[in-house]
Amino acid sequence: MSFISWLSKSDLQFLLRIIVAGLCGFAIGYERKNRAKGAGIRTHFIVACSAALMMIVSKYGFTDMVGVGGIRNTGADPSRIASQIVSGVGFLGAGMIFIQKQTVTGLTTAAGIWATSGIGMAIGAGMYGIGISASVLIVIAQIFFHSNIRWLKVPKMKNLFIYEVDEEGFRDMALKMLKKKGISVTKVNAGRDASTGKKDYIFTLEVPAKIDEEYLISMFDKYSCKIREKE
Repeated sequence: MSFISWLSKSDLQFLLRIIVAGLCGFAIGYERKNRAKGAGIRTHFIVACSAALMMIVSKYGFTDMVGVGGIRNTGADPSRIASQIVSGVGFLGAGMIFIQKQTVTGLTTAAGIWATSGIGMAIGAGMYGIGISASVLIVIAQIFFHSNIRWLKVPKMKNLFIYEVDEEGFRDMALKMLKKKGISVTKVNAGRDASTGKKDYIFTLEVPAKIDEEYLISMFDKYSCKIREKE
């Protein structure tokens, strides 16, 4: 007796839902993996399959308790399982969010995991059309928003530490030069080294996406100072 013949017709339908959910998770995970993100194909696949499984259990796993009288007569609430998927996956997503150099990373991957669980729930509930459509929409959106489109790029916030400055009027010259390059200065902190008499500056900048770190530092090559990004 084969495994397939052992399954009932409804079991085969449920299995199909889990497989379809896994394929949708695979598609989203593949896009994340190509961008070398923390959660890739396996994570998204498992989240989608498990969400679909839990949704199936939530929707159909308590029919023996409900019985002929319906759910109102039993006081049972199978939808609680579905609601716990949302909060449970939230903890999984939180583990993918990190702060490095005052920049938050992992938010998109965490949101993708959360969305993948929703897709799994939709397909687990038998809503194939909306689940597959949502998967296609998310993958297309990820590719589009990661493409090199100029108007989609936003300025980057950077802290530039310039120290051992031995030039008078350096602050004003630096502000003028940065403004000329389209770089906004939101804050400047200055200090003086008591032993050498040289000045230290911390510039908080709003840098256009087209200007990279190497070019930003090279702008100060003509000055007698040392420079680096401050973490």
